[in-house]
Amino acid sequence: MSRFCKLGFLDIAQSFFCMMLKSGLPPDTYTYNILIHGLCVAGSMEEAIEVANDLEKNGLGPDVVTFNILAKGFHLLGLMSGASDVIKKMLFKGLHPDQVTYTILMCGHCHAGDIDEGLKLREEILSLNLPLSCISYTVLLSSLCKSGRVVEALKLLHEMEATGVQPDVVTYSILIHWLCKQGEIQKAIMVYQGMISKRIFPNSFSQTSILLGMCQRGTIEEARKYFDVLTRSNLTDHVVWYNIMIDRYAKCGKIGEAVDLYKRIITKGITPSTVTFNSLIYGFCKQRKLDEARWWLDAMKLYGLIPSAITYTILMNAFCEQSNMQRVLALFHEMETKAVVPTHVTYTVIIKGLCRQWKLQEAVQILNDMYAKGLRPDQVTYNTIIQSFCKARNLENAFQLHTEMLAHDLVPSPVTYNLLINGLCVYGELTEADSLLDSLQDRNVNLTKVAYTTIIKAHCAKGDVQRAIFYFGQMMEKRFEISIRDYSAVINRLCKRSLLTEVKLFFLMMLYDGISPDHQMCEAMLNAFHEGGDLQSYFQLLGQMIKFGLLLH
Repeated sequence: MSRFCKLGFLDIAQSFFCMMLKSGLPPDTYTYNILIHGLCVAGSMEEAIEVANDLEKNGLGPDVVTFNILAKGFHLLGLMSGASDVIKKMLFKGLHPDQVTYTILMCGHCHAGDIDEGLKLREEILSLNLPLSCISYTVLLSSLCKSGRVVEALKLLHEMEATGVQPDVVTYSILIHWLCKQGEIQKAIMVYQGMISKRIFPNSFSQTSILLGMCQRGTIEEARKYFDVLTRSNLTDHVVWYNIMIDRYAKCGKIGEAVDLYKRIITKGITPSTVTFNSLIYGFCKQRKLDEARWWLDAMKLYGLIPSAITYTILMNAFCEQSNMQRVLALFHEMETKAVVPTHVTYTVIIKGLCRQWKLQEAVQILNDMYAKGLRPDQVTYNTIIQSFCKARNLENAFQLHTEMLAHDLVPSPVTYNLLINGLCVYGELTEADSLLDSLQDRNVNLTKVAYTTIIKAHCAKGDVQRAIFYFGQMMEKRFEISIRDYSAVINRLCKRSLLTEVKLFFLMMLYDGISPDHQMCEAMLNAFHEGGDLQSYFQLLGQMIKFGLLLH
């Protein structure tokens, strides 16, 4: 019966069970548990419960193992409420949960995303002096990491070690991966070194995490040293390691080193991947060597590789940056010919190129084509066209696109509103800009500091200082970080309009905010005071410049 259940032949196992009954061989609890386990693994929880009830009817009491099997069955289906009901029934029967019971519940809650409930169960297990297994700790640690609570996961690792539970390579690898992902490279390296000191040999997953983390957060020299150690000490070289280094070199503009590593891949008999070529193509595009980049795209055929949508999009974007729409559209046509499906990013590149040539209606048509082909444009796609309509003084179409975004359940980004507010401000529609900003605040729409600085500058340029002060105060209330650049932008515009009282007001606000002036700001103020005949303020500012150590040139 047990063997047939493990193989998934439940009907045969049930036939054997019936034969036992017909032959006058009453099954014991152990036999019932075999069948219940098979049904639970198959997801047939109703049948499993029926068999468990039948066990009781035949005068056999379900044991802890029976309830554990049922609890795990509910856990496998993600039905933790069912698992909890099983445990309640278990307690009602006077049975006490064991380590397995708690582990099942803890893992279930963690997999369901309720990590805090899992941690409570851990406390309960420890209070009963029951040991926690490495698997239990690893599940908790993994769940904490996925929830962004990596510091707590690190403490949990130390708890494991302190209580004599030996973490395995999986435990270490999970923590290393998430530490690297959060940019905590030094901590990841410490955990990595601790693992090696315990003679637990790292797997390629942890090694890849460290290398990727070094490339993203550390220096390329450190990453290269570690890469060389990996490729010297491992019997098998992974193309992923080469791809990580090639990508980093390409993004740093060191395309020569990237090509050298590619040659090393070929020499070692390692087959390059599409990712390898994508990085090389990106590197040559960044160096504006587009003919070479095109050569690498063609070279992919030598290894039987088909360029992906990302491959084409990288090259198309490079030609777009050079305003060569002919080559962009030729590559797009090549994609279609080779049945490579474009992504929304591919279309966004085309739209960007058309917008730069002021072919805005064609850009809108491409946007409509995306929807027709089942592709969903993102905020960047819309923002690209909205920005161009704003520059073309066609604010009506810009706002129509904003309305279209909302109609398609696409939440405009803060950049979208920055563009619309800027468009209104540039063309003197300050009343509308004020109304838009006020309505966004009323709806608690997430805005960036740029929205406020844009409208503040516009009011200063127009001479409406009261509105500028009002929005500056709002910006401070929102606890945005106010820099000297923000004050300079306002003070310089006020100086140009000879609004000296307001200049002094903002200057005092800046000093009260703990920000010291720079030489450029003081020069603008001195000129304004001099031209306005305010000699008292002129000489007071000179004294303050000496105080701040700003020397006149």
